[in-house]
Amino acid sequence: MGPSAQDYSFKTKFLGKDFTVTRLGADGDEDRAWDLLRRAQADADAVGLGMIRDHYDVGTRRFVHKDTDKLLKVVTRVPATTGADLRRMLQVRAVRHVQKTLGNYFNNALVLFLSGTVNYDIAVEMSQYTPNLSFADAVLKTGTPAMLTSLSQLEMFATGSTMANGIWAARKLGAVLPKLPKVKQRFLAKEMAKSHVIVGAIEDIRAFAGDGNLKGKTLLSSAIDEESLAWLKEQEVNLAIDICPQPFKEVVGINVIEAMILAATGLEPQDLSDDDLAEIIDELKLTPQLLHPTGQFRNVRRFAFIIHPLSQEAIRMGFPLLPKSTPKRVMDQIEKAAAMVPPMVYCKMTNIVSPTGSEAEGWLISVGGTPKEMLARSPEFTYRRLLAAADKAQKMGAQIIGLGAFTKVVGDAGVTVARRANLPVTTGNSYSASGALWAAADAMRRMGLVEAPKDGRVQAKTMVIGATGSIGSVSARLLAMAFDEVYLAGRDQKKLEALKASILKETPDAKVVAAADYEDHLAEMDMIVTSTSGAGKKVLDITKVKPGCVITDVARPLDLPPEECAKRPDVLVIESGEIDLPSKVQGLRDITLPENIVYACLAETIVLALEGRFEVFTVGRDTEWRKVKEIYKLGLKHGMKLASISGVNGVYTDEDIAKVVELARERRKTWASG
Repeated sequence: MGPSAQDYSFKTKFLGKDFTVTRLGADGDEDRAWDLLRRAQADADAVGLGMIRDHYDVGTRRFVHKDTDKLLKVVTRVPATTGADLRRMLQVRAVRHVQKTLGNYFNNALVLFLSGTVNYDIAVEMSQYTPNLSFADAVLKTGTPAMLTSLSQLEMFATGSTMANGIWAARKLGAVLPKLPKVKQRFLAKEMAKSHVIVGAIEDIRAFAGDGNLKGKTLLSSAIDEESLAWLKEQEVNLAIDICPQPFKEVVGINVIEAMILAATGLEPQDLSDDDLAEIIDELKLTPQLLHPTGQFRNVRRFAFIIHPLSQEAIRMGFPLLPKSTPKRVMDQIEKAAAMVPPMVYCKMTNIVSPTGSEAEGWLISVGGTPKEMLARSPEFTYRRLLAAADKAQKMGAQIIGLGAFTKVVGDAGVTVARRANLPVTTGNSYSASGALWAAADAMRRMGLVEAPKDGRVQAKTMVIGATGSIGSVSARLLAMAFDEVYLAGRDQKKLEALKASILKETPDAKVVAAADYEDHLAEMDMIVTSTSGAGKKVLDITKVKPGCVITDVARPLDLPPEECAKRPDVLVIESGEIDLPSKVQGLRDITLPENIVYACLAETIVLALEGRFEVFTVGRDTEWRKVKEIYKLGLKHGMKLASISGVNGVYTDEDIAKVVELARERRKTWASG
């Protein structure tokens, strides 16, 4: 039914047979098509009928287009087909091929179907990977500015009385467009703009796409020719998936390939089974074409990360209209009210590019509760807000979600949220533990007060405060492999003894001490890791700490506020190891860190997105040390670097560290340890 100006004829070999393939365009004229079909069957061994309103299956029903059926019945001498059966198989295979080849490519993507009825099989397959499906059938058929958003809605629409005579003249959408009010045209253009994947014929996409709406998108279509590809390049389309393999020098439709299969096998269309088609597809190695119109493919993965205010001051910073002079009793009420506020998008981060070429973008989603408010309420209160944030993230297209700060501490440390959320969840604790030890090791190396032999353990003592927590326990396990002696500090002696036994089982030659009463041991420690969930409660007396000790504060809020750190200028107090992203990130608002620097827990979410590892990675209080090592290696693979060592007053320069060392050496002359 297409234009005769594009007619061609060529010879080729297919399934062991010599073929002449001739294209005859009817210029949209059904009477001319009738005549062409009647005459063609005198010489052809099979006829393919293309660019027509095809039959389609929706749910358990088949919808037959009467005009198409009449045209097919013109051909009585040889097999005639629209390619519907082969198209259905190639559609499903195309989705599976891309999902596997590009690594979970469609996971939780926002997918728009210009016609869900015509592409029902694609929709069913897509639903295995994402719930974010929308269908424009109602808009195009009735002009109703509303999208169908589920397969069940699509099936109900297809079986309605308005669908009885077939849906959507696939190559005559241009005639429908002028009848749509401009407001509905703009509505459809907006739907295309916010989608990640658009499924439809190229000419239909061209009819409805607005300027710039296709930039960075993935299109799934069929029989994309050179002229169409040039237009896709102009629109800066990221990936065009052509479900129709092109084994010949000319671009042919799926109906042509199925007609050639019928001619080569001598079968009638009704005798060509799915098994026959599958065998032929495999024999010919027919795979979809993955076209990159711009010449460079961007595989962008998407994440979300939950943040929250750590204090009333953070709430005030988020609402600049609140005066600094606001009375505390008023701020207390505002703090309570903030905990009830629905999740909100704080910012969107883009342009996170790995040296491997993979990219990530994501949203920081804020829940309003401070640690004080979370502790004052039941865990279920926080769970519901985290699940609401996860639901929001899913609808935006995030493929994995991370829990930040105190949200990963509440209740069972992410286990319940991971079980109930529709997205894979990670707390980031593996990379937090890795970052903390990474930063501590770098700080001790720069200070030079402890010798670190190339082989064997570091001849130094280290303590983990909050050792039975998720980050603390894995830190203790790794330190036991590297340090001469490790002290496990916490409030529950039984839990500490159990952790000690577990560590000794893994590392039998380690020296491990469990101490609920640990204050007297502070003076002996060369390194201390604080990883508590005390929400600002005092966990150690810094005046008792050994001069030159490196304290890594992993807790949020910090275990050691600035006024405490100021008491000991001869001690290096660093915040947990933050991570420098591999590229100049865009859109990141203030998270109290220097530009392009993120917390390690956020970095874990980003690394998993870059790797395409959409899975529950770190949850619960028993972080696995193997995952700590794995995420560290994945971070290096994707260009993550340890950020400059920072303390409560900002980044430590070499001069700052040298001053701490100088004061420590001087004070050690009169220091009485133990």
